[in-house]
Amino acid sequence: MPGGALMNEDFPGSAATSRQPELLVSAVLHLMSHYTVSSTQNNAQEEAEQARTRLASVIERHLQVLADLPELAPVLKATCQQLSEQWANLIEKKSVQESKARRLGWLLTTRRRNLSV
Repeated sequence: MPGGALMNEDFPGSAATSRQPELLVSAVLHLMSHYTVSSTQNNAQEEAEQARTRLASVIERHLQVLADLPELAPVLKATCQQLSEQWANLIEKKSVQESKARRLGWLLTTRRRNLSV
């Protein structure tokens, strides 16, 4: 995945990031653009959707780290907090949808097996 290096779990909490909030803003904007680009590529594959959910989770974490930085301007902190909550809601919805799709797939597979017996 392009930009995969930015998905490093250690990145948001690193000391360099807390000294350079601009770096974190740059990273989260980059991740958001990858999320947008991947949504325009008509990939209906389960693996692609799971990757998008993971990417959304990384975006949400970056935004939360930004919102928690004490040196960030209040308006930027508030914006990052609101966006973090919106991304968290998106992740929750996607997780529920993926769970339903897996259960439906399991049900259909089981039903096909029973019909072929």
